[in-house]
Amino acid sequence: MRWEEILKVIFPLLEGVDLASCMAVCKQWRDIARDDFFWKCLCAKKWPSTCKNPDPPTNTYYKLYQNFYKRPNNRRLLPPRLSFDDLEFFIDIWSEDRLIFSEVVAGQVLQSGMKPPPGTSNVINYHLEAPEFKMTLPVQPRFSIPISHTVSVSVLVGRKDSNKVARIVNKSVFDYIDRTSYRTLAFDYLDFSPLYPFVSGIRAWISLLFLDDGNDGIIDVFGIVMDFCDAANTKDEVLWLLDLLDWK
Repeated sequence: MRWEEILKVIFPLLEGVDLASCMAVCKQWRDIARDDFFWKCLCAKKWPSTCKNPDPPTNTYYKLYQNFYKRPNNRRLLPPRLSFDDLEFFIDIWSEDRLIFSEVVAGQVLQSGMKPPPGTSNVINYHLEAPEFKMTLPVQPRFSIPISHTVSVSVLVGRKDSNKVARIVNKSVFDYIDRTSYRTLAFDYLDFSPLYPFVSGIRAWISLLFLDDGNDGIIDVFGIVMDFCDAANTKDEVLWLLDLLDWK
């Protein structure tokens, strides 16, 4: 039996990775291994229905297997079209019906990080130092909130390059106080442009960071943190997410 005939008996028994390795041995092996019959055998194992028609669904079964035999690695994002230099955030916080915080914050400020004051818990320090991207704002002067009060927050974001505004949080209530991590949390679902009908269910999270001053009835707020950990954990991912909002 000639060596070409031996290879034609062995190749249909190989897995795709092994058959591809055989193609790298020499030109003669590559020419034999490129026979679409071998790749049809592999496709028949993974996707039997693709072999029911007389012709492959792509140009060749080799191409079909090459393109879909494994899940692609995470693709790198293109550079975002937005920049924090072009953004400003309108943050308003109410305790009951009293406005206790109202600021227009430049995008550059929210990405510059925050140094917590002395006495901050290790849990908060760990949260702020974690690699996931978050927008932070030190609160100066600090403000105090009675735990018994209903506290709510609204956040709008404006684009200075187009004079358009989008909503991030719409009067959401801080309805959870985590005393183990010294944060109180609120969230709202983002409003996306109708151009992206299949993007939904992504939340913006707002945290008020506070110190443990021994007073169980009052929280002493020193910082605000906003993130989109449902879907975006890097600066570029956050900018792409903001770009998808319903800007008006």
